[in-house]
Amino acid sequence: MQPFNSQTYIQRRAQLCAKVNKGIIVLMGNEEAPMNYTDNVYHFRQDSTFLYYFRVNKPGYIATLDCDSGESTLYGYNATMDDVIWTGPVPTLSEEAQMSGLTRFGGLEDFERDIKAAMGLGREIHFLPPYRGDNAIKLESILGIKPSDLKSKASQALILAIISQRSYKTSEEIFFIEQALNITREMHIAAVQVTKPNMYEYETVSEIQRICHSYDAEFAYGVIFTVNGQILHNHGHHNKMEAGRMVINDSGVGTSTGYASDITRSFPVDKKFTNKQKEIYSIVYEMEMNSIASLKPGVYYRDAHIASNRLMLQGLSDLGLVHGDIETMTSEGVGGLFMPHGLGHMMGLDVHDMEDLGENYVGYTSDMQRSTQLGLKSLRLARKLEKGFVLTVEPGIYFIPELIQKWKAEGKFTQYINYSALESYFDFGGIRIEDNVWITDDGQRVLGEHIPKTIDEIEDLKSSNAQ
Repeated sequence: MQPFNSQTYIQRRAQLCAKVNKGIIVLMGNEEAPMNYTDNVYHFRQDSTFLYYFRVNKPGYIATLDCDSGESTLYGYNATMDDVIWTGPVPTLSEEAQMSGLTRFGGLEDFERDIKAAMGLGREIHFLPPYRGDNAIKLESILGIKPSDLKSKASQALILAIISQRSYKTSEEIFFIEQALNITREMHIAAVQVTKPNMYEYETVSEIQRICHSYDAEFAYGVIFTVNGQILHNHGHHNKMEAGRMVINDSGVGTSTGYASDITRSFPVDKKFTNKQKEIYSIVYEMEMNSIASLKPGVYYRDAHIASNRLMLQGLSDLGLVHGDIETMTSEGVGGLFMPHGLGHMMGLDVHDMEDLGENYVGYTSDMQRSTQLGLKSLRLARKLEKGFVLTVEPGIYFIPELIQKWKAEGKFTQYINYSALESYFDFGGIRIEDNVWITDDGQRVLGEHIPKTIDEIEDLKSSNAQ
């Protein structure tokens, strides 16, 4: 699918060249990745920056932008008859170029010739840090830079120029993000409805997968669905979901346009929350709602993260799990025990948008110091918010027995943490609630159709499906 007309890509490339100013920009498309032998490959996913500027969603392409002449060139191949036999007819190289608003194109052998000629003239070559080994090998062959040095020698000017464009989502891009979100909504509602005691996690995951693929979509990341919610990125689905447990479902899709969604909901295996589950869930829900309400241009997302921790510690204090001055506990990092991750991250074509370019470039500015505190140090987005940003808001509370026992053994924060009271939560797991938010002129908008998340809404969903 071609999500935008060719003029959009022409304008994006012109803006990029204007920002970089001089030299030749090289953008590497992705190759297919073999699972266990050459002809058995994973689902192809094009590099997001390549998609953004050149649209071509096929393996084996490279493109350049000449910032001095303003010319862009697409390098690729024409399918042979052997290719057509196996894959069917595909657009020619010239047709791909035309759909991207290009008049210049050539074979991959032309790319190497053109770049080496430019290098011979002493022209500056801008490239991005490669995250795939095959592209690192190609760049080494052409530029003569060892793969281990490519990241440090990547063009900072190009990285910053791309981030300054891709960070601001247009209304067209929001349309495609919301398409992904509305598929995700159906997945999450079904997960709540079908889950019941003594099922295995993979049984619910199979329903999530069915819905995703029924819309010709793919997952934007590996499905995190587990009763062991205290494990932040648990991709195994082999646990039996027993009565009394909570489930975390963190799953989102990427449509054929490449745009992603990233949603988390937490719910009980049973039809109803227990009192203990309600207590923790209510704190996380308040953290999320207050965080979202606070967002607008000019707000530092780091401040939203800290405010969310403050709310969490107040709620845990009311339950007797911590005690002491809330401001002091917040500033000293006590909250990291219960929420060892950041409040959220940028989102768009990538579920963690543009993080292949460097997380600190995307989420921080040059005058910001990254914290070393557990939780805050994992905050991927800390900078001042601006109109057009799309980001996730995903607070959580987790009871990680190994971490709790480690801190207790070290005598860490014993003046604040009621370690004996926490022992009854060792089998609790965790709770996270996550939505995707677009920063507007003077506030924010939660994207996509509403996905049930209050206690009453979730219990109503559980009750609406016979179990």
